[in-house]
Amino acid sequence: MKRTNTLIRLRRFRVDDLKRRLATLDAMKADVERKLADLEDSVAREKQRAGDSDIGRLAFPSFLKSIEGRRENLRATAKDIERERVQAQDDLTNAFQDLKALEFATEQQQKRAGEIEARRAQSRMDEMALVRHLRKHALRGV
Repeated sequence: MKRTNTLIRLRRFRVDDLKRRLATLDAMKADVERKLADLEDSVAREKQRAGDSDIGRLAFPSFLKSIEGRRENLRATAKDIERERVQAQDDLTNAFQDLKALEFATEQQQKRAGEIEARRAQSRMDEMALVRHLRKHALRGV
């Protein structure tokens, strides 16, 4: 039983660890999305400023080029995070199924052990009743 309890604890730890990993990946994805949104806001602000001066109009295309590089990097990072998240989700699903299968097997084993113990107890009770019955009839016959 100790071995089974250890296995269950190990599987629960694995499930919890994968849940934490998913939460971390979700936070990273949200951060990347926030950075992309900030980048878009920055482009809109700089476009507004570029319209105000001649130098701004000349510098704006090179600004857009640098922003596009950052944007592509952020999108690539978001794709990597999503890929990793899908893998972590699959791992979590498998780990959770393993945990539930082990818990179910343990419950069934405990149930069988309880049934065996109940049958043993009933057998002892039946034996005591039979002995009592035989003694009662033996005393009558004397």
